Amino acid sequence: MDDVAVGPLDLAARVDDALAVQALAFGLSDEEIAVRRHIVLRHLGCPGARALGATTPEGRLVGFVYGMPNDRAHWWSTVVEPYLRNECLDHWLDDSFTITELHVHPGYQHRGLGRALITRITDEAAEPRSILSAIDTESPARRLYRSLGYQDLARRVLFPSAPTPYAVMGAPLPLKR
Repeated sequence: MDDVAVGPLDLAARVDDALAVQALAFGLSDEEIAVRRHIVLRHLGCPGARALGATTPEGRLVGFVYGMPNDRAHWWSTVVEPYLRNECLDHWLDDSFTITELHVHPGYQHRGLGRALITRITDEAAEPRSILSAIDTESPARRLYRSLGYQDLARRVLFPSAPTPYAVMGAPLPLKR
């Protein structure tokens, strides 16, 4: 991580660079990238939305995270709310900072960049807790989230058009170190 700096990111200006990282990390098609571009730009207009990036000395974006204070009226919340309510955990949708996306270029993974991005963005949050969703499988991402204090709140969450189920995870802030 010595050669990569984590800091504020003008995500609107670098949305294509960020989506290129996400496409590599998450295996997205060009069509999926186009849909996500619109979503990211819409999210950036939400109150409290902010982003951090991981950049090389040459300015290449190799990782990013963005999120915002959760709003129950947002699409994501409306999808996960019934799953959380079934677990009597829908209160997690209130007073939470949502990690909307966190991706690191595969060539830069396992260097602590994901950890640095998520801890730094949540350290700046005014909310007492954080929530996110991740593909509901054992993965390096889920292990990272658990090491930071995130716990499963709901599993087998189905998002429209997503081919695999997700888990909703939550953690008190600040995250564990």
